[in-house]
Amino acid sequence: MPDPLIRTLTVILEETHREADQPIQPPTRKAAAVAVIGNPFAGRFVEDLSELIEVGEMLGRLLAERAVAALGIPGSTVHSFGKAAIVGEDGELEHAAAILHPKFGAPVRAVLAKGPALIPSAKKRGGIGTAIDVPLGHKDAAYVRSHFDAMEVRLPHAPRRDEILVALVLTDSGRPLPRVGGLTVDQIEGRDGLR
Repeated sequence: MPDPLIRTLTVILEETHREADQPIQPPTRKAAAVAVIGNPFAGRFVEDLSELIEVGEMLGRLLAERAVAALGIPGSTVHSFGKAAIVGEDGELEHAAAILHPKFGAPVRAVLAKGPALIPSAKKRGGIGTAIDVPLGHKDAAYVRSHFDAMEVRLPHAPRRDEILVALVLTDSGRPLPRVGGLTVDQIEGRDGLR
């Protein structure tokens, strides 16, 4: 059952069928799962942010499950991940950090059955309609250049002054037509999150 702080849940699926007038077969796909939640600490300084840390843990699992379902693939076959948050005007960047960093990643990795690489992240403050680029990297090896990417997320109704927009993006592949070298997917060892 969703947390009572959640106002909306949105899932966006982006498929790229052509790039540089070349067909992409199969299409590359990115899924963003986005929650808009009330910020219990909006407008006031609070030392203990554990409530938002716990919300982050719940959102990690919920958003990962939603994004995997949108991609229509097993979680173990997801390629890339990234996370981001936009804090409404009455919040602090530290509120976004409390959601995204201490406990968000473990449930995402549980849904994906792996993912030793750091989950790339971004955070900012903004009003209704603010966009954020969610950075992406391969879930098992940070050095896979073909998967350095991003997906813009923006909701026309969020975040309100006392809300936080939280996004998780998952992909089923890297960029279309990658050709800048580096570690390839078939060379991943997946032990240290780097190679």
